[in-house]
Amino acid sequence: QVSLTESGGGLVQAGDSLRLSCKISADKYYAMAWFRQAPGKEREFVAAITWVSQRRDVLDSVKDRFHIDRDRAENTMYLQMMSLKPEDTAMYYCAAGDTLDDSGSYYALSRKVGAYVLWGQGTQVTVSS
Repeated sequence: QVSLTESGGGLVQAGDSLRLSCKISADKYYAMAWFRQAPGKEREFVAAITWVSQRRDVLDSVKDRFHIDRDRAENTMYLQMMSLKPEDTAMYYCAAGDTLDDSGSYYALSRKVGAYVLWGQGTQVTVSS
């Protein structure tokens, strides 16, 4: 059974950087993504990447500070976060799936929670002001 394991979260100060890692136990899915969920809020898309071609999609509000990447040899996806802000505080989840476009006909990156079938346990990121 394929699994995801996140790591790299922690407590940092505003302006600091963190790199989150998500290791997948098998090279199996079309795309992987990062989502985050703050207390009392819905789970929010952050970034996604296709596993083979490395096409990327990043939330506009973080694209100048966050970078998504993957290492096929290590079966690991990364989220490099820079210039962190208190509003970045959340539980960060990685996800994987064979995501499709809105027509359901073609593989495409997706920002929808329901498009991903496999989820990690989450890693907490807390940014103090």
